Amino acid sequence: MRSKSITFRLTLFFSTASTAVLLVVGTLIGTLVEAHFEEQDLTGLNAKLELVRYTLTKARAPADLAAVPQSLANALVGHHDLSVAVVGSDRKLLFKSSGAIFPTPLLEARLSEDSSRPAKPVVWERDGHAYRGIAAAAVTGIAGQPPLTVVVAINIDHHQMFMEAFRKSLWLAITASIALTALLGWIAARRGLAPVRELARLTHGISASRLGERLPPESVPTELVDLAIAFNGMLARLEDSFRRLSDFSSDLAHELRTPISNLMTQTQVAISKARSADQYREVLYSNLEEYERLARMIADMLFLAKADNGLMVPSSEMADLAAEARELFGFYEAFAEEHGVGLVLAGAGVVPGDRLMIRRALSNLLSNAIRHTPRDGSVKVLIDQRKSGETQLTVGNPGEGIEPEHLPRLFDRFYRVDRSRQKASSDGAGLGLAITKSIVDAHKGTIQALSSNGSTRFVITFPAAGAEL
Repeated sequence: MRSKSITFRLTLFFSTASTAVLLVVGTLIGTLVEAHFEEQDLTGLNAKLELVRYTLTKARAPADLAAVPQSLANALVGHHDLSVAVVGSDRKLLFKSSGAIFPTPLLEARLSEDSSRPAKPVVWERDGHAYRGIAAAAVTGIAGQPPLTVVVAINIDHHQMFMEAFRKSLWLAITASIALTALLGWIAARRGLAPVRELARLTHGISASRLGERLPPESVPTELVDLAIAFNGMLARLEDSFRRLSDFSSDLAHELRTPISNLMTQTQVAISKARSADQYREVLYSNLEEYERLARMIADMLFLAKADNGLMVPSSEMADLAAEARELFGFYEAFAEEHGVGLVLAGAGVVPGDRLMIRRALSNLLSNAIRHTPRDGSVKVLIDQRKSGETQLTVGNPGEGIEPEHLPRLFDRFYRVDRSRQKASSDGAGLGLAITKSIVDAHKGTIQALSSNGSTRFVITFPAAGAEL
């Protein structure tokens, strides 16, 4: 299932957040406006309540109560939306505005004598009209007269009509705002992701033949700089890998061409005319040497292929580096004497790993060092077992040295410092150092080439004995 686009997700998130905020704000505004009208109504009701109380305090004798209805009627002239009722302590209705109908709970409310505060407001509807009313105790000027109950109500139709229209307008505005914020969120997300689309456009133009192109980190937003740098790093690695692969293919073709050309030439010469058995035997021996060279090259390439795919798992044993070096010295003694080169061993150390593989790596370094050491020079093998548990194996030889630009590529397959020197019969196929590095990598170690002041050193560092292979 295809995942939703980032633009859709950002728009949805922005719209949801905006909707939640607008709903909360809309509800709060509606509540505050309604509370304002309620407070306004209560202020008016309390004012009218005080007017009624003042009128009642003028009654100084029971006979004065008969004049109270007329006094209240006169006081309420012009207050068309106001309704008043006065109830005696015996629950008898002393006064009620014309046409006013009050709910029974409000008329029969029991109020504290010493409380001047009105009871909780009551809202009710009657005959299609809405009212808000309060009830409160009121004392007269008659000594010993129990408090009366005064009920004051006001018509709130205009307030409710306003609130209904206000709510409709408010929710329409909120709905329009939600739609607008969704649109603005989509536009903002599209514009915000424009650099990503530009990066995608640039990457579409990069192919195997254009790996040298790079994304411009300085022209992308800060949030995408790390992505651009990482992508450029990946392109650099791919470019390097393609270059190495191209060089490898070219070198491999060259390395295979020489022995195959030799085989074809010798065979063509041999069959060009009748020859003796000894001559045919000589040709076959020569061909055998070329076949052996091809076999070694193929075996080395298979070894490297296994190493590249993690199929080369070294056995777990302890290898005595000094003992291996001494045995190899014996093996290369004649070869070294032929070149007038001495062999020197110093130090000792034991490392965990595959003894045969380590011996092969050391053998490659020794043969390479002997071959490039001038006459009367010495190849030195130094072993240093450190306190940290790591063991360092150094194979060094004097000579012309290697230019710094060649050092990083010494371990590439078929790579030679002197490209004009392709004497495979004596220099090998150019896979020795690549195999050595694969062996060291399989043992979780490191190898580096150092060259300065007319000497070259290859330094292998093996991990401590407790490290996993």
